Amino acid sequence: MWTTRGCDLAAILVVGICPYGGRVADARVPSLRNRDKDKRQPAVPEQKIEVRRSARRRRTVTAYRDGDTLVVLIPAKMSQAEEEHWVAEMQRKLQRTESRRASPARASDEALLLRCAELSRRYLDDTTKPASVRWVPPMRTRWASCTPVDRTIRVSERLRDVPPWVLDYVLVHELAHLRVAQHNAKFWALVQRYPKTERAIGYLEGLSSAAGLGITGLDAED
Repeated sequence: MWTTRGCDLAAILVVGICPYGGRVADARVPSLRNRDKDKRQPAVPEQKIEVRRSARRRRTVTAYRDGDTLVVLIPAKMSQAEEEHWVAEMQRKLQRTESRRASPARASDEALLLRCAELSRRYLDDTTKPASVRWVPPMRTRWASCTPVDRTIRVSERLRDVPPWVLDYVLVHELAHLRVAQHNAKFWALVQRYPKTERAIGYLEGLSSAAGLGITGLDAED
């Protein structure tokens, strides 16, 4: 679906590359205003594409997969040339993301358990040791969950392709629940020992928004 309304944007912020529960990336990129109109991006294999324009969106472009369709969200005033450029750009970024294999640190339940042990040593004084950590099918309202009674942690498969530092935040968050069940000041003091906490929270919020998941907290926070 292509549209023709134009705009004059100095820059676009690429907010998301999201293969439904996958990766979101941030980058500032220039507009096409001063580019040679005859220059074209390298061809990308054809696929189903849906472009959605939003009057509320000003300087952001977001893309994610909905089944076999690539959905690209753009500002309503973007020109056709800019639209075509960003659709192709987001296709390429998404394909690069999907071509990457999951790292060994995220490949298995055993690897998750080992990573939790390392994170506990590094940030939580080696005082939180889960009995098990495992991947589970996507949860409707959560990225992960923890049961302190039996010391089990469950991580949504939506997070299999997120950057390692985001997954580390999720694991630290759940490890902290093994010591403090509630989301109170003591709990957040533990979690914020992880230096990328705020950045990871922002990433997950962007991921949820881009994919239309409606997940507002990591583990159904109050």
